[in-house]
Amino acid sequence: MSAENSNIVLKTDELSIGYRKRNDIQVVVSGIDMEIKEGELVAVIGINGAGKSTLLRTLSGIQQIIKGQVFISEKNLAKTDVSELSKNISLVLTEQLISKNLSVMELVALGRQPYTNWIGKLNKNDLKKVMHAIKLVNIEDIKSKKCHELSDGQFQKVLIARALAQDTSLIILDEPTTHLDLYHKAYVLKLLQQLSRETNKAILFASHEINLALQLCDKLLILKDKKALYGKPLDLINSETFNDLFPSHLIHFDKESSSFKIK
Repeated sequence: MSAENSNIVLKTDELSIGYRKRNDIQVVVSGIDMEIKEGELVAVIGINGAGKSTLLRTLSGIQQIIKGQVFISEKNLAKTDVSELSKNISLVLTEQLISKNLSVMELVALGRQPYTNWIGKLNKNDLKKVMHAIKLVNIEDIKSKKCHELSDGQFQKVLIARALAQDTSLIILDEPTTHLDLYHKAYVLKLLQQLSRETNKAILFASHEINLALQLCDKLLILKDKKALYGKPLDLINSETFNDLFPSHLIHFDKESSSFKIK
């Protein structure tokens, strides 16, 4: 990797996302160009149906690319097999089929699956990674609890710990604050900011919490009218990107406070 690109974890080049049905192609967003570097926290923002989840599924290799290219640490996503991809991308989805009869420790340990043997036995290094992840998100006091005993906020922290235990350069989260109250929404996003700094991992998440994202993220990807705008929050504010994100009769963007307000 060249010196100038040495810390670029995720890069897209003229990416188009959407759906293929036989010969029919439905493009949801086109022309997505972005770079995410080590230690950066980036949010994907847009109204319902803008393509946030479609983008995350495409970037994680679950959904087929319509056009363009995606690179993870300079590796072409389309040419990377699943086993290799799982060592480069950790994925935290909103609704996941996970047995909540597992203990916190057991669920976090699932993050080591890409590295364990065929029976899933953890070695000393695996256990070290698991315990370090648990410590990073401050859930040591609940590590022996069953997941069904946890609050939504606690369970979200466990899922983040599992992603950290997977030890990838990129963590992708889809709506990590769903079902949480305002305090825990802020707590989780602040935790992601801290983790991006402490671990030097690139963290990308989709969210409706625009006001929080504006305060906490290094960059934002705005999906609007089937196009994508990418940049630092202040640059996007100054270019009036947010002015028509929502119908203006109810919500407007207040540039002075850098936040959305109800009329």
